[in-house]
Amino acid sequence: MKINDARLLGPLEPRWAIMTNTQQGAPEDAMPDEHVSVQGQRAALAVMAVVLVLSMTTWFSTSAIIPQLRSQWSLGTNEASLLIIAVQLGFVAGALISATLNLTDVFPAPRILWLSSFGAALANAGIVFAHGPAAALPLRFLTGVCLAGVYPTSLKIMSTWFERGRGTALGIMIGALTIGSAAPHLVNGAGGLGWREVIVATSALTAAGGALALIAVRDGPFPFPRARFDPRQVGNVFANRGVRLASIGYFGHMWELYAMWAWFLAFMTDELARRGHPSHQAAALATFAVIGVGGIGCWIGGILGDNWGRTRTTAAAMAISGTCGVLAGVVYGGPVALVLVVGLVWGLTVVADSAQFSTIVTELADRSYVGTALTLQLAVGFTLTVVTIWLVPVLRDLLGWRWTFAFLSPGPAVGIVAMLRLLRLPEHELIAGGRG
Repeated sequence: MKINDARLLGPLEPRWAIMTNTQQGAPEDAMPDEHVSVQGQRAALAVMAVVLVLSMTTWFSTSAIIPQLRSQWSLGTNEASLLIIAVQLGFVAGALISATLNLTDVFPAPRILWLSSFGAALANAGIVFAHGPAAALPLRFLTGVCLAGVYPTSLKIMSTWFERGRGTALGIMIGALTIGSAAPHLVNGAGGLGWREVIVATSALTAAGGALALIAVRDGPFPFPRARFDPRQVGNVFANRGVRLASIGYFGHMWELYAMWAWFLAFMTDELARRGHPSHQAAALATFAVIGVGGIGCWIGGILGDNWGRTRTTAAAMAISGTCGVLAGVVYGGPVALVLVVGLVWGLTVVADSAQFSTIVTELADRSYVGTALTLQLAVGFTLTVVTIWLVPVLRDLLGWRWTFAFLSPGPAVGIVAMLRLLRLPEHELIAGGRG
C-alpha cells in the first residue's frame, strides 16, 4: 500500500518529487544535465573517497601517538583521554554551528569542504610546536571544528551524484573515512618515526585532500535545492518521525564506534605486554587492520542496504558488533590470534551500518535542509562519543579489559530496537526504494 508522504512528514516538503537542476533553488554551480553516466558517477565517487581518506587522517593523529606522548609529556589517564575527546568536542561545536546557520545548505558545499580541510591541516600541524597538553588541547578542538565541515559536507555532495545506489555510494564514502581514520596507526606502526613526524605526515595528507577537493569536487546532477537561512529547521529535524528513529539508531551505533576505535590500540598494547611482548609497532599495525577492515564492512553494508534494506542491515550489523564488544573481554588473555580475529570481525561490523543511517536521512528529511539534518544527526552522535571515550579508560582501571568493552553493547541494543521500529512504520516505503 502506497502512502501519502506529506502526511508522514507533516509540514516538511514532500519527498516523492524529484527536483532537477532547472527547478527553483537548484545550485547555480550544479551540472546542467540531470542525467549522468555510470562512468561519471564512479569518477566522482573515486575522487570524493580519496578526498575523505586524505582529509580525515588528522582525526586520530594524536590517538595513534598517545603511547609516545605519555612518555614525552608525562600524561595521566585523564589527560590522554582529553587529547582524544578534544577533537570530538570540536566536531560537535562545529557541527552545531553549521546546523544552526544551515551552512551546508545555504553555501556551496564543495567550497566548505576544501576550506575545512585546509583548516584542519593547519590546526593539526600546530601540535608540532606544542610541549604539553595545554597547547595541544585547543589545537585538537580546532581540528575537530574544521572536520565538521568535511564529513557531513562530503556525504551531502556525494548524495547529489546518486539517487539509485546511494547507500552503496555513501557506504564507500564512510569506508574511505574509516581508512583515513586508521591511517595514523599505519604511519606510526611503520616504525622509525617520532610523534612530530606522524603529526606532520597526517597534516600533509589532509592538506592534499583539501587541494584535491578544490580542484576536482563539484555538486552532481541531482542537487538538493539551495536553502534560505532558517534556524528553526534545527528543531524541525527530529520532528520528522522517520529521521528521529534513524537518528536514535545512529546514536546507539555511535555509543560504541569511536570508543572502540580510540582505545583498541591500548587494548592490544596491554594484551601483548601481558605476554611479555610489549611491541607498540605490532599493536599499532593490528589496530590499523582492525579499524581499516571497516572500509570493507562499509562497502558490504552499502550493498546490503540498497538491496536488502537499510533498517535490516543496520540492525544486523549492530547485533554482531555489540556481541563482539562482549566477546573482546571474554577472549582477552587467550590466544593472540583469537583476540585479533574477534577484533577484525568487530572492526568489520562496527562501522558497516554507519552510512545507512545517513542515507536514510537523505531519503526522509526535507530536501532543502538535508545538510542541516545530516549535520545535526552527527553532532548529537559525536556528543555521545565523548562520554564513552572518557568512560573506557576509567572502566579499564576499575574492572580491567575483561568487562570494559561490554559496557559499549547497550548502545547497539537500543539502535536495533529503533531500526526494527522504523521497519514496521509506513515510512519504510520511502527507504531504499521501498525495501525499508
